[in-house]
Amino acid sequence: MNVKTPCVTPAGSLCDPGGAMKRLQQLDQRLLPPVGDVLARIFRGAVRLRVFTAVVGVLAVTATLLAVHRPGPPRSDPSLGDVVRAGVPQGGSIPAYVQAGRDELAGLTGDAPVYALVSFTAYLAPDRLTPVLADVSVSSVFARVPLPKTQTELVRLGAFRVPDDVIAAMDDTARRKSDDAQHYRDLLARADGAPSEQRDVYLSGAIVADQEATAYREHCSCVYAAVVSAAPAALRAVAARPETRVVDPITDLQRLDRAVFLPPLPEQATVAAPVGS
Repeated sequence: MNVKTPCVTPAGSLCDPGGAMKRLQQLDQRLLPPVGDVLARIFRGAVRLRVFTAVVGVLAVTATLLAVHRPGPPRSDPSLGDVVRAGVPQGGSIPAYVQAGRDELAGLTGDAPVYALVSFTAYLAPDRLTPVLADVSVSSVFARVPLPKTQTELVRLGAFRVPDDVIAAMDDTARRKSDDAQHYRDLLARADGAPSEQRDVYLSGAIVADQEATAYREHCSCVYAAVVSAAPAALRAVAARPETRVVDPITDLQRLDRAVFLPPLPEQATVAAPVGS
């Protein structure tokens, strides 16, 4: 199931720890440059979402509004260079997406490998991916540290070898998050006399980045989806496993660098909504 929608940089709507963006909009214009520098740093991974060996900040791998695919015309958009989309839009029905994926998977025939977006029922640790994704080729996984009521960064991790590549990518992400946390602390230390809203942004950013760094360093249960390739029979085997929420076949996908993915989060059962909402 693919979807049609214009692309924006990953993520079009960016992660915003602690609700910082809302507070930033209330600050005087003179505060925007230093705060903007902070936000640019925490979201710097977004533009890398299309690179499978890099960690990418995304609320959608360069995506915004998506429409749940139904069987019909090709899911590419010629105006955007034949970009193929798969996933659930913000505000889209997750049950409808799941049912459409099941219907499309059931209708697949033949033995030729097909790309698919696999969404999980829960956040999984790297070592739990191996039995779930057995007998399929993996290219990348999506991860997020599921902190309560906190908007954390969605990242895409290159994962041709599971779980080794996932573990290595998590280690890289932990280092990046540690750097982000230190940057926030440095800014906070230099912010004496600054408005409380600005200091709150720095403090919240440091706290969330530290928590994310710790989680990834411990190889957390943070993976919620994967991009795979396999014959229909193998995809149906993955779909039958209890950890799998839905396998969304992408039959018209030829190039992974021309694809946009928006898998649903495990904790969201009815409607796709902003992270942490």
